[in-house]
Amino acid sequence: MILPLLLTLPWLAVPAFLALRARMPRELPAGPPARSPLVSVVIPARNEAVNIATCVGSLAASTYSSFEILVVDDRSEDGTAELARAVGPGSARGLRVIEGAPLPEGWLGKPWACAQGARAAVGEVLLFTDADTVHGPDLLGRAVAAMEEDRADLLTVVGRQIMGSFWERVVQPQMFLTLIFRFFDVERAAATGRWRGAIANGQFLLFRREVYERLGGHAAVKDEVAEDLVFAQIVVRSGRRLCLRMAETAFATRMYRSLGEIVAGWSKNFIMGGLATMPPRLRPLVVPVSTVAGATLWLVPPVALVAALGGVGGEGLLAWALVTVAASLVLWTNLTRSMGAPLAYGLLYPLGAAVGMAIFLLSWWRGRRVVWKGRSYVLRALSERP
Repeated sequence: MILPLLLTLPWLAVPAFLALRARMPRELPAGPPARSPLVSVVIPARNEAVNIATCVGSLAASTYSSFEILVVDDRSEDGTAELARAVGPGSARGLRVIEGAPLPEGWLGKPWACAQGARAAVGEVLLFTDADTVHGPDLLGRAVAAMEEDRADLLTVVGRQIMGSFWERVVQPQMFLTLIFRFFDVERAAATGRWRGAIANGQFLLFRREVYERLGGHAAVKDEVAEDLVFAQIVVRSGRRLCLRMAETAFATRMYRSLGEIVAGWSKNFIMGGLATMPPRLRPLVVPVSTVAGATLWLVPPVALVAALGGVGGEGLLAWALVTVAASLVLWTNLTRSMGAPLAYGLLYPLGAAVGMAIFLLSWWRGRRVVWKGRSYVLRALSERP
């Protein structure tokens, strides 16, 4: 019995690692900033009819004293621009809907839309936020206060994930745990200059305009599918200050609404973005090591438990499978509940792991080929990346 118990240590090590090493970001300040620079909020939007009114409406209701809203309609075909205009500026100085220009050679759609918005903006501070986000009325003021408090050049926030469907609740925790493992202490990585450990949330990027322009603006990430991650790396490599804060009660995002959207969204950037965080010499190991580790941790134990209950492997296999599955259930039910989904969805972690692994392998198989929002891209080769 001792050997099977020793073989359970990796499953016990996972929650131990999270408890001892993972650091959640600090909360945003509770109050408004001492100074209120003009903030230009830029929303890139392509075929976002289902989201755009909610996003713009939440921003228009902000209590911050000095901001404008710019929606860059990236050649939408679903009435996104008209829906955005219909919301009205609310408490913003103005709401402008910019008709996006054709996509130039060498650019991806989102960076190009953001670049156009930044060019039209007049604010001292630039906020780039996605069309599928919802902003609390005090969020912008608290974010500006955090930027001033931390003397940040780029401030990004982590919010709440809205998960309304079965597949969101089963799969999204899998993807976010992977991110937590890779980026377990972003603030320390940024403070110590370890730029490969830096990441930002592209759903909310608050830039000092001067820094944004000195770094080259979105032209610096024009061909990056994970432009938020690369922006964070550029900021840290340049010696500037990246800060990450928590805003679960004031900021929410519904990234995807169906299994198809989940697969398409995560597979477009999971491998290329992930490999960009690794030194070149380690990149060939990422796919095989990650695949074996994921299958071993989350798929082998439940399969072994079913086999052991069927009489295969004897008491040793049964004891090992029971302990590893129990440890996994504690982890996944707690994570699922912390993300706002019913605890019972954590019981389905093997299904979520299988889908997550399929997304991972699909992203690897596609490699540099990306299809998103009706456009096809071929990304830069990894050999061209630092």
